[in-house]
Amino acid sequence: MAKLKKTARKTGAKSKPDLQKQAEQMSKNLGESAQQVWLAGVGAFQRAQAEGSKLFETLVKEGLSVEQTTRKVATGKVEAVRDVVESTVGQARERASDTWDRLEKVFEERVQRALRRLEVPSREDLSALVDRVDELNGELRKLRTTPNARKTSATKKTTKTAAKSSGTKAKKRAAVKKTAPVKTARKGSKKSSN
Repeated sequence: MAKLKKTARKTGAKSKPDLQKQAEQMSKNLGESAQQVWLAGVGAFQRAQAEGSKLFETLVKEGLSVEQTTRKVATGKVEAVRDVVESTVGQARERASDTWDRLEKVFEERVQRALRRLEVPSREDLSALVDRVDELNGELRKLRTTPNARKTSATKKTTKTAAKSSGTKAKKRAAVKKTAPVKTARKGSKKSSN
């Protein structure tokens, strides 16, 4: 241990002046480094000022070109998406229209069946009746526009027929009245004779 203390004292005495030299040299190196960093910063600042406007203009040009290409790509994709959406909407409309048409046909068929069961005349039946009425009206107009001679003869015929039928009816009534008492009289006379 005594030896150790002696060697430590010897190295301790020698190391103090060495350490001071080393510290001075380090601080000198550190100052020089700081000076160099400072000068590099000032140089960069100066260069940025000088070339800053050029760099800014270059960056603006690059930004414009990137924006134009991005817009072209985006516009193309938007148009593609629009086309897809329009075709999808068109298909959906067609399907809805087809479905609606089918539903309408089914409804019409069921209503027609119900009307047939209730014996309600159909549109065709009514159309046929309208045609027949029109035809009969035309015939009536023709009969009305024929000469008066035919009209009077037709009227005379109908009055004669009416008179005959009324005369025949009156004769039959009278005959019935006459025969009824006779029958009772005969019956009565038969009874009395028996």
